[in-house]
Amino acid sequence: MTEPADGPGQILFSADDVAALQSHLKSILESVPDGMIVIDETGRILAFSKAAEALFGYEAEEIIGRNVRQLMAGRDETNHDQYISNYLQTGERQIIGVGRVVTARRSDGTLFTIDLKIGEAKIGDHWLFTAFVRDLTEQRRAEMRMREMQSELVHFSRLSAVGTMASALAHELNQPLTAVANYLEAGRDILDSPGAEKRELLREALDEGARQAVRAGDIVRKLRGYVSRGEIDARSVELGPLLIDAAALARLSMSSKDVPVTLNVASNVGNVLADPIQVQQVVINLVRNAQEALSASPSPKIRINAERRDKGLIEVSVCDNGAGLDEEVKKSLFKPFTTSKSGGMGLGLSICQTIVEAHGGTICADLAPDGGTCFRFTLRTDPAINAG
Repeated sequence: MTEPADGPGQILFSADDVAALQSHLKSILESVPDGMIVIDETGRILAFSKAAEALFGYEAEEIIGRNVRQLMAGRDETNHDQYISNYLQTGERQIIGVGRVVTARRSDGTLFTIDLKIGEAKIGDHWLFTAFVRDLTEQRRAEMRMREMQSELVHFSRLSAVGTMASALAHELNQPLTAVANYLEAGRDILDSPGAEKRELLREALDEGARQAVRAGDIVRKLRGYVSRGEIDARSVELGPLLIDAAALARLSMSSKDVPVTLNVASNVGNVLADPIQVQQVVINLVRNAQEALSASPSPKIRINAERRDKGLIEVSVCDNGAGLDEEVKKSLFKPFTTSKSGGMGLGLSICQTIVEAHGGTICADLAPDGGTCFRFTLRTDPAINAG
């Protein structure tokens, strides 16, 4: 390497150095485990790694020089050049430096889910963007199947528990209800026998019947309290990967996957105390609701954010840019059997509330900054890991 003629501070590379750097770049493109794609500011592909070849089914020679839109699907394909143009004009990061779960297109036209991260570099007056792509399809399908199996096991366990509780409930209620029936029948017979003494017996029979009815009510209330209390297997889990998995699972489980989901986890979030499967179920439910709410939107967007709040809490929000919530709907949003969907049972948000509150958090819905809806819920941080 030699110093340039116009003074120190800048370094010129010799021809041998340039060749060595090109060789090093080639080795990176051949060995990097995730798909790596380098594009310029017009969206033209400049480099395409071996892993990217395997992911997309293109040889580097046939795809280099084409617009990266060819690898995208849906609205990302339509809007990608606009994303870059907006960033170059305003500096506002919509996709740069933000992890996203999106849908990509292979050479044979099949669609698959990917985790996309994009970096940037400026060389002279020109920009280069490097995309790192990881295929989520098989991993998330396996995870989804595992969760389905776990859900089935939990379902059968609950059926067994319900059967046991029903048997126990019938046994416990049989005695007070039989007593109520006996006292009422005795009271009916006493009515046929006039006299002050008989009226006193009637009063005693009705008092005992009422007492047994209250006892039956107490049994039902205790059972309801036992069921609603619930139990969670809370442990220290890293929130970022948990949310990535939940977003991917939500996309895989929906028939319509063409809604961009942007994930932003603040650097100081760290670990939370949670049952990961239950928390993922909350996020999946909220993302699905958002996707359904955006079915008629021309440019739908879903944002998942996680940031630290006071009192050792982390707030997770799932926001959309849809039409928002009606005030009347908001009042009964988390009540069981309340739904605006024609085929819905109205239990999803009620279950979400139960899970969140069992974790010691709260859940609410409010207006998003861009006019849509934001569902926000809190989780407790792990003080052993997030101290300070």
